[in-house]
Order: sequence, then C-alpha cells, then structure tokens
Amino acid sequence: MRGRVIIVEDESDIAELVSLHLAREGWTPTIHSDGTAGLEAIRAEPPALVILDLMLPGRDGFEICREMRRDAELEHVPILMLSARGEETDKVAGLELGADDYMEKPFAPRELVARAKRLVARAAPREKAGEQIVAGPITIDLERHEIHVEGELIGVTRTEFRILELLCKRPGRVRDRGEILEFVSEGSALERTVDVHIASLRRKLGETGALVETVRGVGYRINL
Repeated sequence: MRGRVIIVEDESDIAELVSLHLAREGWTPTIHSDGTAGLEAIRAEPPALVILDLMLPGRDGFEICREMRRDAELEHVPILMLSARGEETDKVAGLELGADDYMEKPFAPRELVARAKRLVARAAPREKAGEQIVAGPITIDLERHEIHVEGELIGVTRTEFRILELLCKRPGRVRDRGEILEFVSEGSALERTVDVHIASLRRKLGETGALVETVRGVGYRINL
C-alpha cells in the first residue's frame, strides 16, 4: 500500500472519482466534504498526501493550507489543490500559502494520479545519511530536511527547500525558472510560481535572503 490520502472535497462525484483512481493505484483514500472535519482528520493522523478543494463549507482550502503549514506535524505533508477557480491569482495564492501543486477542474484523473505520485515521492525521506550543503551562512541538511542560517533553524515548505538546495549546490551559477521548476518536479506549473516561492523564501531567510539574487531576464542564483 502506498499510504493514506485525505480528500477534502464537497462535490461528492468528484471526490468519489478521485478516490476511485487513487485506490486503484494502491492508496487508501478517505473523503471529507467539510473543511473543518477535514482539517481535524488531517491533524488526528497525518496522511501521505492531502487533496484539497478551495471552496468548502466550514474552513476553506486556503485556511486549511495555512493551518497545515503552521503546524510542525503537518508542514511537510504534500498538498495538491484541486479547484474550479483557475485564475492565476488563485494559483499563486495557494502556492504562496504552501500548496505543492494546483490543478483546475475539470481534470484528467490519470494526470492527477501522476502528480500525486510525484508529490509523495518528492516528500519521501532521503537515503543519504548526514549529507549537507553549505553555502555561506546557509546549511542544508538533506537527511533531516532542515535549513539552518547561522545555526538557526528556518521553517520552509518542501518546494522552498528544493529551490534553495538547487541554488546552493553551485553558488554563483544562475538557474533559470524552467530549470528550477524541473528540479522541484513542477514542470507543468507556471514560471510565475517560481517568483512567488523565491519571494517567500527570501522573507523566511531574513537578511540572508539578500543572497538569493535575481538575474534579470534569466533567473536566480546564490551570490556569496
């Protein structure tokens, strides 16, 4: 079995469709049609993946995403947002709150399953013990999935972690947005989402965030 997936979706036909296709791939899905009940279930037993609608009774998807990313027990659980709201502003807002991916309704079930597999695989613990990347004041612990700045632990989302990992592997090397999306396994996402993740990462790094330099018309690099 691949693990548990919690689906928070108030449209029963869509929830059942998602559940059916995930179950065929070996997951154990559970459905919650109310946002408040869904968040309680997520907190009670953190799943391998959360598939989250935006427009929900009780708490909406944005609020659930925000609460999960504030909770140390849930901050690394992958979130796939699934919504009829396909405007770029909604996608950017969801990603900025910490969602890992965003799909519009209607969707192709096979694509949803493929994205779910990718998100869960990306969240899996790394096998290499004790491996670290050090770039100036930044230390990235790949085993513990932690980032320290001058010894202080910094809380980041999984996507932000991967972006900083890529940039710090080769300080000074410019990484374009397409390369960054490919590395974090979001090849189908809008390049604009990279800018959102970078802005959030800079805020979390504080003064050290200034090391994440924008190279106009190209991408980003760590400039030590």
